Formats: sequence, C-alpha cells, structure tokens
Amino acid sequence: MTAQELKNSVLQLAVQGKLVPQCKDDEPASELLKRIRAEKKKLGIKEKPLPEIKEEEMPFDIPDSWEWVKLGKICKIATGKKDANFGDENGEYYFFTCAKKPIRCKSFSFEGESILIAGNGDINNITYYDGQFEAYQRTYIIQPYIEHSYLYYLLFHIKSNWVKYNVDKMFGSAIPYIRLGNVQNYMVALPPLAEQKRIVEKIEELMPLIEEYGKAEEQLSKLNAEFPDKLRKSILQQTVQGKLTERDPADEPASELLKRIKAEKEALIKSGKIKKEKPLPAISNDEKPFDIPDTWEWVRLGSIADMSLGKMLDKSKNKGELQPYLRNVNVRWGEFDFSDILEMRFLDEEKERYSVQYGDLVVCEGGEPGRCAVWAKHDTSFRIQKALHRVRFYYGIDSFFAYRIFQIYASNGYFAHRFSGETIKHLPGVVLANIAFPLPPLSEQKRIVKRVEELLALCDELK
Repeated sequence: MTAQELKNSVLQLAVQGKLVPQCKDDEPASELLKRIRAEKKKLGIKEKPLPEIKEEEMPFDIPDSWEWVKLGKICKIATGKKDANFGDENGEYYFFTCAKKPIRCKSFSFEGESILIAGNGDINNITYYDGQFEAYQRTYIIQPYIEHSYLYYLLFHIKSNWVKYNVDKMFGSAIPYIRLGNVQNYMVALPPLAEQKRIVEKIEELMPLIEEYGKAEEQLSKLNAEFPDKLRKSILQQTVQGKLTERDPADEPASELLKRIKAEKEALIKSGKIKKEKPLPAISNDEKPFDIPDTWEWVRLGSIADMSLGKMLDKSKNKGELQPYLRNVNVRWGEFDFSDILEMRFLDEEKERYSVQYGDLVVCEGGEPGRCAVWAKHDTSFRIQKALHRVRFYYGIDSFFAYRIFQIYASNGYFAHRFSGETIKHLPGVVLANIAFPLPPLSEQKRIVKRVEELLALCDELK
C-alpha cells in the first residue's frame, strides 16, 4: 500500500466512524444540529431549503450517534469576488486562488476559521485557514456557524471524499469547474462533537507517521528507479576492466593479437588499400583511466582500426548517383534510426570509401560526439556523411566490445574532456584515433560481449 493509499484509508475510516471508538456519554450529533439551527435563527439567516438525503443516497453506514447532513445546512458557503489581477506581492494578506499556494494582496473580505476549495482546475486543492484573507472568484469559502467546533473535522471529511463526490458533477470542457450546488449538497457524515475531537486527534497522530512512511516509500521508489541504470553502469565498468569474465589460460594474449594486426596492416599498405601512417605516441600511465588484466594491452584506437569521416555535402557537384546516407541524427546508442533519411550524390569511386559494412562502428563526430552503433547488417551497406566516423577494426576485433568501451567513455567523462568547440562539440578524427583503448584477447572479447548482453537484458527486466 502506498503512503497516499494509506492516508486515504485512514481518512475513510475516520468519516465512517471506524477510526476511534464511540463513547455512550457523547452528546449525539443531533444536538449539535439543533445548536447550529438555533445559531442560524439568531443570525436571521433564511436559506433556500436543500433536498433531504434519501437512504439510497447514503454512501456508507454510520454509527447511531452520527447524522447524515448536507454541508449547506451546517456551514456558511460563499465564493470570492476578486479576479487574479487583485494579487499584490507586497500585500500583508493571503489571497487564495485555485492554485496550490496562495499569493498576497493588500486588503481582505473574509476572516475567521475557513475551508477553501478550488472551484476549477485542481478541485483537490482544499485548504484550512484561520485569519483575514481574500479569495478568487472561483474559490469557495466554507465557514462554521459555531466557531472552532466542527470545521477541522469537516476538512478531513472533504479531503477524503471530495474528488470522488464530484467525478460526474463537474461542468465545462477546457477547464472543468464545480457549481455552488455541488458544495451545498455535499453529504457529511457528522459525528458528535466529542468524537470529532477524538477523530481529529487520532488523524493528527497518524499523519506524521504516514508522512515518514511516504518519505521512505519515495526513497525506495527512487532507488528502484535508479538501480537498473546504476547496475548497467557498474556492469559496463566491470566489462572494460576485465572483471566480468574469467581469464582462460588458453587465450592468446592481446600482445600476440597486436602482432597479427601489424602484419595485416603491412599487407594492406603493400597492396595499396590503406596508406602508411605516422606511428601514434605510446600511452603514458596518466592516460590510462583504469587498470586492466595482464593479458590485455592499452593501445591507441587508431592503431587497431582504419578510420575515416563520411562525405562532405555537395562535394560531387551534382555528379554521381543519388543515394541515401546516414547523418548523426540517424545514429542512436546501439541502433540506427532510418525514419529520416536524406540523399546526396556519390561518384563510383566514392562509394566504397564512404560506405559502412558489417562490423563497422559508426561514431558521431558532432551532435552528441562519441554516440555510436555497430552496423550489423550482413547484406547491406550504407553511405555516411562527414558528421560520422567509420571505425573498421583489424583482424576481427569485436566491434560490439568496442561499443561498450564507448558507452563507458561517454558516461564517465573521458570523451567530454577531449571534445573541441565551445557551443557545438566535436570529436575530431585525430582525437578519436588517440584515445586509449583497453584491448583484451580476441576470445575474451567474445565472452565479454555475450555476458554483457545477458546481464543488461536482466537490467531491462528490472526496469
């Protein structure tokens, strides 16, 4: 049960005579009604008679010493006369509107113990106030005929049933409102005065406990909401540090993988498929954001992947074949959005250079720099625009493992410290090539990717 449900339950028990015991020595509510009638007669109040409450209208049973009565018979009911412009922040009096919090004004029309109900908008805005005040023209003011007697009990009674009572009684479409008749005809289960006092005391005793329960509930809800995301981050952090899976002695260490990558690059350079590049600087200890296992290696991303930017717009000058291409808005974390695809012209000799193929990591250069997804379509390639980097790994390095590295670097600020630009952030190719990348053995990369997928699926179930 939520705190709000518990609060509602307490209030409902209170107005049904089930919260505190009845006392046979209490003067019955019928005597209170006699005194209210005498006070109205003394004040010379003549009212339009309200319909009597029929037995079938009574929503629940009440004790014998209680009485069903309409609110208009036991309270003065009025509406404010001022519009919203009457407010003045320098005023000394409260000005009650239909908003949750009152504003200020410089004069008053009402005083004394009152219940104020919003007549439109949030009709659950119900307030008790005792003093001098002003009211908005759509605000209802309820005051007792006998001061400081039964109004505080009525406050809890109205709070427990008011919204439910008005469900099918509101008017208007754009801004629903309630009429005076709704307020006058509201049915009150009225206890003896002495029992009202006991009920109010018990409610005031219980409400702080319910508030504490509500705070605990809120903290628990927040923890439950945050836990899956925190767990995801923890899983990813364990991933990139090699703590998610066991080492396998049969795995060839990453140092051997680097030798194979070097040989593959030399062969590609010899065949003219890639150009020889300047060696990237060694990674200093200060650049390593965390520790990794002994079988792993810290490497520059540019040393283990061929990287290139997509095509600049209009570079073909209306030559070539019109083809669809990806922009950074089409790249989401871990997936591609094809709902808004544009086209531009590509020359035949440009198609391979500016295309992505299965296993390529597509990384945003701008927008949200570093956001990326793996192109996982075996039988389809796609062109890319200059706002995207294409990262194509050598020797079977797992792009899905690299994707998880990028997720961590985006969340822990590693990328943010390397962006260029003030207003619009960018991740230049030279910066991307120089990021420090933790490289596990090939077999371990596969095990890690599989384990991560299993654990993150569980996190999604927790949500």
